[in-house]
Amino acid sequence: MAFFRRRKRAGATGSDTSAADTTAANPPDAILASSPSNTSSIHSVDPSPASTSNTDSTTALAPVAPPRTAILKTYKLYLGGKFPRSESGRTYPVHSAQGELLAHAVRASRKDVREAVKAARSAQQSWAGRTAYNRGQILYRIAEMMESRREEFVRELRALGDVRANQAYSVDVAELAVREVETTIDRWIWYAGWCDKFNSVTGSSNPVAGSYFGFTIPEPTGVVGVVAPDEAPLLGLVSRLAPALVSGNTVVAIASHAHPLPAIIMAEALATSDVPAGVVNILSGLHDELIPPLAGHGDVGALDLTGCEPDLRAQAQTLAAETVTRVVYASAQEQNWLANTAQSPYIIESFCEYKTVWHPKGA
Repeated sequence: MAFFRRRKRAGATGSDTSAADTTAANPPDAILASSPSNTSSIHSVDPSPASTSNTDSTTALAPVAPPRTAILKTYKLYLGGKFPRSESGRTYPVHSAQGELLAHAVRASRKDVREAVKAARSAQQSWAGRTAYNRGQILYRIAEMMESRREEFVRELRALGDVRANQAYSVDVAELAVREVETTIDRWIWYAGWCDKFNSVTGSSNPVAGSYFGFTIPEPTGVVGVVAPDEAPLLGLVSRLAPALVSGNTVVAIASHAHPLPAIIMAEALATSDVPAGVVNILSGLHDELIPPLAGHGDVGALDLTGCEPDLRAQAQTLAAETVTRVVYASAQEQNWLANTAQSPYIIESFCEYKTVWHPKGA
């Protein structure tokens, strides 16, 4: 009780009235209204000249950011899972259909071709040794990575302008770029689904008159060279690249000479997916400098010359014949890139060899 009385005396204001009685007689609003100190601290604002001058001086002294210079994209080669520049250090200008300078692409050399084939040959055995299901997963992952960068691919194709004047598409450049990117992504998925089905469709069990079984199975050719067409620098490349990868081949691709930028951007998607280093190698440069050393290389098993210029085809075929390299071309129907005729399991077969095995029957 003594403690209570001390608290009571401490709260009193010169009278014996309790705190509860004071609150009842003076509600909170009344207390605030009757207290001069509370009124000034809560409801008033001090518009002092000093505070205003401080604010103005702070605003006046704030630094003005200079205009920022945009960072231009650097387009490099894609060799062995890395992005090197050419050993020669050369580049060449890339223009849109309207003549606008877009970038300077790397101009690869003969040595870069040899390094690309070496990287592809080193990666081929392990790539072919993976299960067909796992290769399908990796190809599907490429489609996922391209889907996440879909707008970037569309911008690149739109910047090129109408580079497909030789094909009768009844759509404008903007819509055509969207369709090409979407079809490219869908084509990766389509071939990813064939990875674990192709052997069953093209392989066979052969009837033989003897006490043994005969099996014919497809096998990868090895290293495949692919030349991308100019009229479809992204979709045309993928339409020939993807079927070569299905059966376990590795690829050295030469990008479109006039429009190499979409292929290099696709290489960035490949590098961030699960594609092992060396499975896909992409070069940019002049075709007359890159196709002959690729066609005559002894480690190249097949060569797709769909995007090769007519004046280079005869020379490339002669060099390929010297090393017994298979030469492949896309048919007219297969070059209608936006149509379903551009994809077929028989295109996969173009990059395969067949092995027949005899196995004795048990007793």
